[in-house]
Amino acid sequence: MSMTDVLNAADITKAAEAFHDPESFCHKKFFHLVGLKKKSPADVNKVFHILDKDRSGFLEKPEVQLILTGFQPNCRALSDKETKHFMDAGDKDGDGKISIEEFASMVAES
Repeated sequence: MSMTDVLNAADITKAAEAFHDPESFCHKKFFHLVGLKKKSPADVNKVFHILDKDRSGFLEKPEVQLILTGFQPNCRALSDKETKHFMDAGDKDGDGKISIEEFASMVAES
């Protein structure tokens, strides 16, 4: 399954372009622009599983750093600062990773 099976390709491109510049990433704005906020819980789960490259059931720091490439392969990696901000926003239980429930909560809050 690819991201375009769940989200509109034009929305993905628009969202990716909005955060092309380093230190510009905001997960709330990104989730809104990419159309994830309007999706069903089942679709949010599908997106999570696409981003969970190692199939661990969690998004760990290396996966978060490459989150934009999970939506569109030619995107940039997040900076260390952007990655830390995303992890801090999502990792509610402090275990160093983001669960599917924590990810769904992040999307809902955006």
